[in-house]
This record gives sequence, structure tokens and C-alpha cells, in this order.
Amino acid sequence: MTEQPMIPAAKPLIGEDERAAVDRVLRSGMVAQGPEVAAFEEEFGAQLVGGRTCVAVNSGTSGLHLGLLACGIGEGDEVVVPSFTFAATANAVALTGARPVFADISADTFNLDPASVREVLSDRTAAVMPVHLYGHPADLEGLRAVTSEAGVQLFEDAAQAHGATFQGAPVGSFGSFAMFSLYPTKNMTSGEGGMVACADEEIARGVRLLRNQGMERQYANEVIGLNNRMTDIHAAIGRVQLGKVGAWTQARQANAAWLDEHLSGVPGVVVPVVREGCTHVYHQYTVRIEGASGAQRDEVVRALREEHAVGCGVYYPTPNHELVSLSRFAPDWELPQTARAAAEVISLPVHPSLTPQDLERVAGAVAAVVGAGA
Repeated sequence: MTEQPMIPAAKPLIGEDERAAVDRVLRSGMVAQGPEVAAFEEEFGAQLVGGRTCVAVNSGTSGLHLGLLACGIGEGDEVVVPSFTFAATANAVALTGARPVFADISADTFNLDPASVREVLSDRTAAVMPVHLYGHPADLEGLRAVTSEAGVQLFEDAAQAHGATFQGAPVGSFGSFAMFSLYPTKNMTSGEGGMVACADEEIARGVRLLRNQGMERQYANEVIGLNNRMTDIHAAIGRVQLGKVGAWTQARQANAAWLDEHLSGVPGVVVPVVREGCTHVYHQYTVRIEGASGAQRDEVVRALREEHAVGCGVYYPTPNHELVSLSRFAPDWELPQTARAAAEVISLPVHPSLTPQDLERVAGAVAAVVGAGA
């Protein structure tokens, strides 16, 4: 066991600016959804999604759920999603009464493969919802070609991709709606929350209704809705973080470039790919331990943590279609790239708090552990 302090795999950055913003809201007496939320929505839309109308909600999962409902997804529909991601993506589809249909991923970016999507389309397919996993954009050109040809909608799970771009345009500006998570470990946070970027005002109004018991005016309920509002306290934190996320992203990218340089020559380690025309924002810096079984990868994780005090994570060890909660939607077809990724991936620290010494420790630990075969 090492006596060095643990380098955390992720580290939320909450400082005096955020604390002052919360104090300001508390002193105002307006702590529920109010002017801070409205300002946050406008600023988020202008800064991150090319001016799209944004609607703030209380979590990323709520954002997916309400976005799907506002776009008409429901009983009898199918929505194509990746299995290699967090369960919230498929959960949100299932919560509408629709069926999540799992397609495979591309080997290089871990994102939904347009060719696999095309193979699983049916006459019940209503939409395709890629995840911009780890902060790398999905193949939006290929996916838009598939959805356009099939006459179905495209949605974006941009939970991990604040500020990522595809061919010069921000992710979140391509689908009928896109959801950004504001969970504490994301590239920016509001403490908890989500933001839904909408392609048109009709969808935005639908999300607003659904987040607030089906009403825009008090006691004028138009649809059956939920209570998924964001508070002004959370919005105030988010507004401060929005002013910092650009610099934090540059720090993540610089840390990733350093790790690329120092890990690309380590036998058995495959560093992240960045496709031409894409901006990666490195929510996670995810490497493959090439050819590893899940057990071998887990031993690498154990050694990094216990012998070198390097925090790391496995996102995600169990594909969604193998989870007990989602297994009833398991496909009849194979997802070989999904299975391979679930066995091989490790996410290493890349967050803005890392020091040069931290980066050297991370790279040295990976070289020592993988080079020794764990």
C-alpha cells in the first residue's frame, strides 16, 4: 500500500464565487425557480449551444425524460441508444413507455456507430439518441444521414460534452433536443441539475410545461406534468460555473495532451482518439488496456488505486442491456464492440485540479502497472 495521497479520479471545483452566489440568492428570499434560472437558461444557450432556447431542470435524467416526452416519444415507439453508457439514457426512454433499442459503438470513440444503428431500425423506430461519451462528439454527420433517410428524429445525450464541437458547431445544436447534465462531477455543475437545449419553441414550451406540473401559469394546468424544476440556488451556482468552464476545458485538454504524449508508447495502452473535425472536452480520459479481460482490467484498476494512489474509474463495466433493470430490452443480436469496451476501458484523472506532479504520477503508475502485466 502506498502512503501517498490519493489523486482523485474526479474533483468538483466549488469556490468562493459559488458560495457568494448562493448567499446572494438566500438573502434575496427567492430560492425556488425564478430569475436566476431564467438568466442561467439564457446564458447557457448563448454560450454553449449557439443561441438555442434552453430549459433548466433538476437533473440530467429529468432533462432526457422531459425532452423525449416533449418530442412525442411514448408507448409503441422505439428509440435507438447505445448500451455502452450510463443507464440514465435507456432509463429515460423506458420511462416514457417507449422501448430502448441497443446498437453497437465505434471502436475508436466509443460512440454510437451509424452502421449499427441502420441495422436495428424498424417500422417502430421514432428516434436515435447518441451519447457524446466522455466528451467526444458522436458521429453526427453519419447519424443525421441515417435519421434523415429513415425519417426519424435525432436527439443528443450531451451529459458529458459541455463545449464539445462537431465540424465547428457545438454539440447540442444538432438534435430536436439535447440534454446536458450538471451533476457535481461533470465539466461544470449547478450542484445538481440538467439543461435541455431545444430546436424550436414548441419543444421548449413542452419541456417547460412538463417540468412544472403541466402549467406555465399558476393553476392553468394544460398537460399531466411533473415537478422537475431547478431552484434559483442551483442556477446561481451554474451561472458562476458557466463563466469558468471554458478555462477548465482548456486545462482538461492540456492534461489530456500531456497524457497522450507520455502514455502512447506504453505497450498495451491505447490512448483516446480524437476524430478530425471534433473537439474533445475530456469529461473522462479513457484508455483501453488492449486485449484485457474484465478481470485483468479490474486488477489494473486495483493496482493503480492501492499501490500507486491513482484514482481511476471504469465507465462502464456492465453494458446496459446486461443490467437487471434493462435486461428485458436485451437485443437478439451481438454488440461486440460494446462487450470489448466494457472489458478494456479505464478512465484516468484529467480534471483541472491536477498538478504536473500528479500527471507524472498517473503516467508513471500506468506504465509500471500495465508494463508489469498488473
